[in-house]
Amino acid sequence: MTNYPGSGDKAVQGKKYCRFRKSGIKYIDYKNPEFLLKFLNEQGKILPRRLTGNSLKYQKKLSQAVKKARHLAFLPYVADGLK
Repeated sequence: MTNYPGSGDKAVQGKKYCRFRKSGIKYIDYKNPEFLLKFLNEQGKILPRRLTGNSLKYQKKLSQAVKKARHLAFLPYVADGLK
């Protein structure tokens, strides 16, 4: 493990990839809450791109799908222990 200045003790990870491009997913279905839960943290917040590795195009589609699912009550807005 190589430590770089200012990096602390973090190990160098491989490059993140967009799972939507790799799997060939064109449409993110807002009616599938089990899939959307993978991109939410314990409080119900949408995980950022730097953690998920999504491309900008699919991160925008994902956030719109999560917001639509919340509006239609497929997902909660705020959750105590969502996962």
